[in-house]
Amino acid sequence: MPLTAPDSEYLRTLVRNRSGIVLGEDKGYLLESRLLPLAKVIGLAGLEELTARLRVEPSGQLARQVVEAMTTNETFFFRDIHPFECLKKLVLPELIAKRGGERRLDIWCAAASTGQEPYTIAMVLREHFQSIASWPTRFIATDLASEVLKKAREGRYSQLEVNRGLPAPLLIKYFTKDGLDWKVKDDLKRMVEFKEQNLLDSFAISGQLDVIFIRNVLIYFDVETKKAILAKCRKLLRPDGFLFLGGAETTLNIDDAFVRADYDKGGCYRLKATP
Repeated sequence: MPLTAPDSEYLRTLVRNRSGIVLGEDKGYLLESRLLPLAKVIGLAGLEELTARLRVEPSGQLARQVVEAMTTNETFFFRDIHPFECLKKLVLPELIAKRGGERRLDIWCAAASTGQEPYTIAMVLREHFQSIASWPTRFIATDLASEVLKKAREGRYSQLEVNRGLPAPLLIKYFTKDGLDWKVKDDLKRMVEFKEQNLLDSFAISGQLDVIFIRNVLIYFDVETKKAILAKCRKLLRPDGFLFLGGAETTLNIDDAFVRADYDKGGCYRLKATP
């Protein structure tokens, strides 16, 4: 049975309030395609029964499952390639030169999904910056969905997943074959600490950061939510740090404390110098 208009509005409001994801009135098909499988898995007759149960218990485990089901987890290794070239050729050389006295880097990868992006960053560090291998680098990767974080921590990927963007030499160097899958080697896996973090909540990250990756997630939020998230990122970023957004995302007309730093076909954002 198709979603009724009241049930559709209720579900869209619940998802928005708990995750910040904005679903228009025309997204009923998306609710049905993502939530019908969930209803079946937990033994419910359909979306009407699912919504009825949510109305009784709007903040329990079922609500969490609904939000996770509606989260887009599209990701792959070296996605869009240009940000990682910018990281390799512009950002990290500058930061390493500046941090020579401290001998420390702090990196956060938000909306990390199943882990391909943080493991890509880790491979860039290992491949091109062996000189800082002894530095106590803090590398945190977060997501709001517990299931995708479980996969990220395990570091196990199918042949199809490693075929998407991962060069063969890096696959052989940093992964081991395990049955039909590939597993991230332990020394690379130990570089990344995966944590749960809802971007709507206070950021549970202490200290300041040199690099923030928060790519391909702001596009799902309204302007006010984008402003709030960027303001929290601004407070965490060191004055000479770097912020990476997705190719369709910008700080323009949202947070004027940032300025774009272009590099070839990529680029990132920096904080404007304080007068």
